[in-house]
Amino acid sequence: MKYLLNCNFRRLRLTLILATITALLIAACNRANFKTQAAQAPQLILSILSDPKTFNYALSQESPNIFPYTFEGLTTQSPITGEIEPALSQSWEISDDGLRFVFTLRQGLKWSDGKPLTADDVEFTYNDIYFNKEIPTDTKDTFKIGESGELPKVKKLDERRVEFTLTEAFRPFLQNTGTPILPAHALRESVEKKDGEGKPLFLQKWGVDTPVDEIVTNGPYKLARYNTTQRVIFQSNPYYWRKNKPLIDKVNWEIVESQDTSLLQFRSGSLDSVGVTPDYFSLLKQEEKRGNFEIYNGGAATGTSFVFFNLNKGKRDGKSLVDPVKSKWFNTKEFRQAVAYAIDRQTMINNTYRGLGKTQNSPISVQSPYYLSPKEGLKVYDYNLDKARELLKKAEFKYNSQGQLLDKDGNRVRFTLLTNSGNKIREAMGAQIKSDLNKIGIQVDFTPLAWNTYLDKLSNTLNFDMALIGLTGGLEPNQGANVWKPEGGLHMFNQKPQAGQKPIEGWEVSPWEAEIGRLYVKATQELDEAKVKEIYGETQRIAQENLPFIYLVNALSLAAIRNKFEGIKYNAIGGAFWNIDEIKVTKE
Repeated sequence: MKYLLNCNFRRLRLTLILATITALLIAACNRANFKTQAAQAPQLILSILSDPKTFNYALSQESPNIFPYTFEGLTTQSPITGEIEPALSQSWEISDDGLRFVFTLRQGLKWSDGKPLTADDVEFTYNDIYFNKEIPTDTKDTFKIGESGELPKVKKLDERRVEFTLTEAFRPFLQNTGTPILPAHALRESVEKKDGEGKPLFLQKWGVDTPVDEIVTNGPYKLARYNTTQRVIFQSNPYYWRKNKPLIDKVNWEIVESQDTSLLQFRSGSLDSVGVTPDYFSLLKQEEKRGNFEIYNGGAATGTSFVFFNLNKGKRDGKSLVDPVKSKWFNTKEFRQAVAYAIDRQTMINNTYRGLGKTQNSPISVQSPYYLSPKEGLKVYDYNLDKARELLKKAEFKYNSQGQLLDKDGNRVRFTLLTNSGNKIREAMGAQIKSDLNKIGIQVDFTPLAWNTYLDKLSNTLNFDMALIGLTGGLEPNQGANVWKPEGGLHMFNQKPQAGQKPIEGWEVSPWEAEIGRLYVKATQELDEAKVKEIYGETQRIAQENLPFIYLVNALSLAAIRNKFEGIKYNAIGGAFWNIDEIKVTKE
């Protein structure tokens, strides 16, 4: 799972990150910058709100990112049917006991630089990168098997065949093999060589300062240009394995400062697509015919939106990550539940989402067969200020004569709520939460931050109180194992330091937290689908009882797309251009 939405063209990857949901994936840009290219070849112009953070897939935690355009794995998952389909592999064989998988690669595969793509690359990708203890990649979390967390053994059999051996049954394995394969000839040296601190040079490899012609890909596109704060341009990969190469020659991402800018550019006719946020829906709906576009509705979005407190009790260099006074509040279950009851999510839906959403209560996407609904017994926190105050008093909080909330030691309850700036929906949600919590005597200092600064606080420095963000979603909950396993790279409410980060003294895991992690392991070992649903149902019950995340609103997945494209198969899981190799431009 990643922060935001990250879906490969023909497969789903739910490995976590900070979220600006679909709107960031399919915004727009100024076509005037590309008139010359447009006259030469069909292109697609989109936009994002901030610069890419890395071109290195193994180190990426954010979405949108370049990887759905540039890399593919052995398999893919159809966002339409949910079926696992061949990608770089043409077929696979599974032993009777389900512990041995042999993949046969397609014949004649090549990287974007023309070098052969062979079983050596597959073996290298898994053994030397994803399963390397010195490389902090979230991919590792989704492949850990059983209580021991052992990883599959990967062995090249010949130039086109690779064997994966598992120690025990692992239900999501085949889906996981949609993870991108990376080029051994371009990256092996950086894995083997170390810097002055003894860390692999790979940790510095393929940063955004890397010349784009050094980024070797296997997907439908390769990087053609990157201008910081301006644009990313993708060029079709001449060595892409599919018989029919992408019909769209170039994909251009303009980096814009806000969603408002994207909307203005789309309405002026200079963009191809824009994510439709609720505040734009009515305006754009009136302009469909005049603007020669259509608003696609994919139903409920797969991602989540939520606020969460920093529950980390640890210290760095002798200093607490969270003020100890605040940490006591945040780590009190009744306090978290009171906050959940005090947030008026229906008003948030009516005002911020213009009615285009529903209350969200589960970390698992509604499209997943493992989703547990409130009708099936999932706890919900409907707006109830009396209940909130009752819980606070139970936890020994009290009010002063001004109606301000104090803890039992007389400390005023005040903390900072962070989110990423430029996302109007999140900024509106944060402003409402500030107002809502004021009604139960809590003072919230709401502070939107630049995206990369925000990411650094959540993933690296860990010095924050409360945050508003979202995560990607999909069909298989184990793709979010890096969120729910205590040692996971996106276990953001109580983050363990990752490889290469400063150690934390006194990091603790609560019993309920450990139990969710245990159940996520158990769900991968169970092959009976009814039992798997029961296991994931229990994880959702525990999460809603203890509220590491306070879920907010499940928005609709909406996008406005010019009528110039043929072959759009829009849905909430894949988005607008998941099948980009099949889409063509019919007119400019």
